[in-house]
Amino acid sequence: MMDEKKILFAGDPHGDFNPLIDAVKKYLPEAIILLGDYDLKKPLEQYIHSILDKTQVWWIPGNHDFDLPLHHENLFSSKLSGNGLHLKTKEIAGLRIAGLGGIFLGRVWYPTTSPKWKSKKDYVRSQGSNSTFSGLSLKIQSAIWPDEVAKLKILNAYILVTHEAPRSHRHGFIVIDQLAEAMGVKKVFHGHLHEQYTARIRKDIQVFGVGKAMVSDLLGNEL
Repeated sequence: MMDEKKILFAGDPHGDFNPLIDAVKKYLPEAIILLGDYDLKKPLEQYIHSILDKTQVWWIPGNHDFDLPLHHENLFSSKLSGNGLHLKTKEIAGLRIAGLGGIFLGRVWYPTTSPKWKSKKDYVRSQGSNSTFSGLSLKIQSAIWPDEVAKLKILNAYILVTHEAPRSHRHGFIVIDQLAEAMGVKKVFHGHLHEQYTARIRKDIQVFGVGKAMVSDLLGNEL
């Protein structure tokens, strides 16, 4: 039987890391996965230093992690920068987990409308000969891009963690459902919308929304 607390999922902290710290100290999971929107005024590891010797910490970015250069730097240049799951699959506590951070952005792609740009490469090319990837605005960097979703679709995972929601939520997107189906996942955990709920989508995939600064286990139980 699966130990439902060997991996925990933390909803958008927005600066409040105490619930996830308390959950780690109480349940001692093998790993905890953060679902975005951290509002970091200092590097991520400084907020959670008391649990770094107790569990693995993995994360995906949310939209607010691109709001300010300071927030972005304190995540992507933190000592935990190598533990990002965005556009990756990793074996974590014996389960294959995939991550998709960021949001659908109207100036790039906002389903169900057609994408304005298929890739960052196309977007950069459209901006002129002096444009580079490093020159992309933080807002544009927060976007979900069609080509990146397509690359994830050919991978397999047991769990998909996302910032955006699938269509199980009234503000979700069918693209997330389709990605989960293509990857053969059994569970989706998402943040962003600050609501704790459980649902099912096509292919009998379980969906767990994790509320603001809240923590869930593998069965979606609020801890």
